[in-house]
Amino acid sequence: MPDSRHPSSIPPAAIDLLVRNAMVYDGTGGPGRIADLAIADGAIAAIGAVLDLPAARTIDASGLAAAPGFIDIKTHSDFVLPINPKAESKVRQGVTTEIIGHCGFSVAPVLPGKVQLLKDYLSPSAPWLPFREMGFPEYLDTFPAASVNAGMLVGHNTLRLMAMGMEQRAPTAGELGLMCELLEEGLRAGALGLSSGLFTSPGSYAGRDEMVALGGVCRRYNAGYFTHVRDESNRVLDAVDEAIDMAEACGIPVEIVHFKTSGMDNWGKAATALERMQAARARGLAVHCDSHPYTAGSNPLKNLMPQWVQAGGVDEMLARLPLPQTRERIRADIAREGLNNWGRIPDWDCVQISISPHLAQHAGKTIRQLSEERGTDPIDTICDYLVEDRGATRVLVISISEEDIRAIVRSPDALVGSDGNCVADYGTTSQGMPHPRFYGTFPRVLSRYVQEQQLLPMEVAIRKMTGATADKLRLVDRGYLREGWRADVVLFDPLDFRDQATYSDPHRYPTGARTTVVVNGVVVVDRAVHTGATPGRVLRRAADGTVA
Repeated sequence: MPDSRHPSSIPPAAIDLLVRNAMVYDGTGGPGRIADLAIADGAIAAIGAVLDLPAARTIDASGLAAAPGFIDIKTHSDFVLPINPKAESKVRQGVTTEIIGHCGFSVAPVLPGKVQLLKDYLSPSAPWLPFREMGFPEYLDTFPAASVNAGMLVGHNTLRLMAMGMEQRAPTAGELGLMCELLEEGLRAGALGLSSGLFTSPGSYAGRDEMVALGGVCRRYNAGYFTHVRDESNRVLDAVDEAIDMAEACGIPVEIVHFKTSGMDNWGKAATALERMQAARARGLAVHCDSHPYTAGSNPLKNLMPQWVQAGGVDEMLARLPLPQTRERIRADIAREGLNNWGRIPDWDCVQISISPHLAQHAGKTIRQLSEERGTDPIDTICDYLVEDRGATRVLVISISEEDIRAIVRSPDALVGSDGNCVADYGTTSQGMPHPRFYGTFPRVLSRYVQEQQLLPMEVAIRKMTGATADKLRLVDRGYLREGWRADVVLFDPLDFRDQATYSDPHRYPTGARTTVVVNGVVVVDRAVHTGATPGRVLRRAADGTVA
């Protein structure tokens, strides 16, 4: 970082914002230093020890940290940004860029006649989003202006739905060809890569040949692969090996998203999995992971059931669930294996209703509480509830060890992703009891694990949220505070930037009366108040794999 820049080289009238006396963390992982920051025309015009420049506005940032805007590499805000473009729960955490379309769940492409199929499939995740027929180019071109930048992925589950519905088999040559064609269309339009959700149907029905074929398309377009691995519980190490195999077989960068080792039988395996990823990188494979700092995850309730329960789609599942033989088989499978993809949990208080579109009065209740209210056992309660809520229920699941979280947070190679949506404490997206990570992921890392527990230095934590993430995504001009780069900047008080959202009271923004967030040179959050500005851009991947 240069110490100064001669004022005469910058047209005085061009400075839109001058930030003075901030502790600047530039995203490289180097220690912070006191400096001034000048922003003009959406870019960083200068960084220096003392910048004596006239500016349209000056902020005294004494006592504040200045960092690149945080990049949330793993989100599902495609489900809510068209409804809530101000993105309050994210931008007030300092997030300026989100990567959306994860876990194989993208809202495009949607072929003629397939709108209802995708709407039903995504109902637990996107209950308020309107769906329509559209290709991926149209999706990118018509995405609404938002307060954050967004980069999009093409979802494998969506591709499979378009090509072959919920069929539990390998695709025909024609079906696989259609999936590859739709993926190519998305990548040509600028999608950053392919996402998969191999943990749930129909993605779980895909074998290696199918995934390698799609990975080959990604390789031709210099695109990445982002995977919710096939199992995060009892077979998590095998699933990590499968992701590493994709990187090796296809020659593509791989991101293991919201990495965790779930279920009591698997606590302590995070270190082993991280070692396997490190060994893969040592032999030249671009394999990384990201995670959020909470012991609970979130998923549709139907996904906690054995995979065969969802075979054939939502209507067939709802017809199957009332049958006594279905429930006995579910009961036996869970007794033997634990919850699908989650493993064994301590008790049914560990599963809490988050969003329930048709039974909103039960949001916040646990399965144990519902079971006691109804006088039924937990399996019968879940089956009945899914039928009543038309399969659309979303839940929180406490299944992760705090020691495993600490191991992941401590690793400089594990990035930070919220796995959360842009929501707000008012309007449509204030409904239900979402995961507190929607509101608190980034300040929680900085307050709990940097300030309180001192697991890692501030500059390393910020790099995990900015520069390292930008490198993984191959962003050309974001993720660092550098002259000439995009002015995505967050100012925050390290002593007053804490998450407040909890499982019982999730719609709470972080503390920080002086928090200010700049996106593309425009102030979006001004001393903890949203300005209403929506200067975010859709980021697109170029032919060489870089993203801008």
